[in-house]
This record gives sequence, C-alpha cells and structure tokens, in this order.
Amino acid sequence: MKIVIIDYGAGNIQSIIFAIKRLGYEAVLSHDTEEIRNADKVIFPGVGEASSAMEKLRATGLDKLIPKLKQPVLGICLGMQLMCNASEEGNTEGLGIFDLDVVKFSNKVKVPQIGWNQISDLKSELFANVPDKSYIYLVHSFYAPIGKESIALSEYEVEYSAALQKDNFYGVQFHPEKSSEVGSGILQNFLNL
Repeated sequence: MKIVIIDYGAGNIQSIIFAIKRLGYEAVLSHDTEEIRNADKVIFPGVGEASSAMEKLRATGLDKLIPKLKQPVLGICLGMQLMCNASEEGNTEGLGIFDLDVVKFSNKVKVPQIGWNQISDLKSELFANVPDKSYIYLVHSFYAPIGKESIALSEYEVEYSAALQKDNFYGVQFHPEKSSEVGSGILQNFLNL
C-alpha cells in the first residue's frame, strides 16, 4: 500500500510517519503531484496558520490537485480546516470540499483548546471499533461547526465537528497520531478503507 503524506511545510509530519510505522506501514512525504495522485491513501496534515498554509498550497498547485483526488484522503487538524469552504483565520478561502466555514472560539474560553477531549456521535467506518465518548488529543483555536458532513462531535464552549466526511474525503480536528490507542485505531481504520 502506498501512503503519501502531503508535504507543504505544515508541521508535525514526523509524529504521523512514526504513528504509521507503528502500524506496520511506510509513508512517503511528498509534494509531487504524480506521486500524490498515484497513492493508495493520502494524508493531508497541518499545524500552523490557515492563510499561510493555503498560500503554500497555491504556490505548488496542490490547491487544485487535492479536491480532485479519488482515493481516501485524511485531513488532520489544519488539514481538515483547509478542506472547508473558508476559515476566519487570516480570512482564508479553503479548498471547498466540506461545505462549512471554520470559525474561532470566543474569548470566553481559553484558546487554543489543548489536551484531551471526548468524541461522540460517531458515524463512519473511520470509527469502527472506537467506543463513543473516547478521548482524543486536540490543539486548536478554530473549529468547524456541525453540518451535514459531520461524522463525530466534540464540545468546547460549543458542540462542533470533531470529524467530517464527504465521499472519499475524511477530516479529523484532533491528532490521531497523538491520541494513543484510540488514534492508532482510527489511523488503522483509515488505512483499511
């Protein structure tokens, strides 16, 4: 199985590579459009700021490639947010895969939300054998509201989308690579798709 992690300079790649290696697979880090197009599974990571991340995607043409991919694609954290229509962070236009606009938590709560939180209302093969109310690890100041593509929810000030799915595109707000056995199970489920 060829697993490609999209390389566009958006952080925390090593922990994803190690998490996949622990599952017994090798992942390739690449920004080459042919290599990404020919992968069996594509992981779209992201740590950082939305507008500068989108600039990097546009500079390499990846903004045009990603929405056209036909194999299973998993967006993680900022990767998921960039798959939405837009983000309040840097007033950024996204890839338009998920029909939601990413918004910021209010000043009434501490941002970013950092640490462990529960996911519930799990609705996808991505969460096969994952118990409702499992704990996952998050670091984020912005969130995708609940919409028709929500496949898991979490709560911090408001209930929001912890995961999204549309066709072959999956997105998780949390970091499966840092979410212990639950996260490993979710990554394995993605690789099993």
